[in-house]
Amino acid sequence: MAVPLRASEVIQFAIRIEENGEAFYRQMAQKIKTKDIKNIFERLADEEVSHRNIFQHMVSKIEQYEPLESYPGEYFAYLRAYADGHVFTKEKKGQLFARKMKTAKEALEFAIRAEIDSILYYMEAKNLVPEDQKGIIDKVIEEERRHYLKLVKIKER
Repeated sequence: MAVPLRASEVIQFAIRIEENGEAFYRQMAQKIKTKDIKNIFERLADEEVSHRNIFQHMVSKIEQYEPLESYPGEYFAYLRAYADGHVFTKEKKGQLFARKMKTAKEALEFAIRAEIDSILYYMEAKNLVPEDQKGIIDKVIEEERRHYLKLVKIKER
């Protein structure tokens, strides 16, 4: 039987993903010389900040989860390490990927794939949270879907 997750744990992952997504877009904004495209990446970075704020607000409204720990912060250090397997969760991973991108189109395609990966992760995580917390994860998924659609529209331009 799978060990259930709490919605607060999943949202902690979401916050980390948004932080690294912001770093990716800010790095791309610095790298791109075309003003219109530079502005798009700056806007995308700002949206990641907005998502992070939404998720932080969401986690503040649900139960405070205090797992048993050997030392303060041990469990959430574990969660961060676990989440680091995700494309946008490793420290400075967003900046590292941005340095490898040669074109804005390539960066947008990467970002679209990252959004899809995030959505799939949250859909899987939703299966592991208690029934009364699934709606919270649905809200996270909806935010990510909106961002995915926005990225697709930008790429089509």
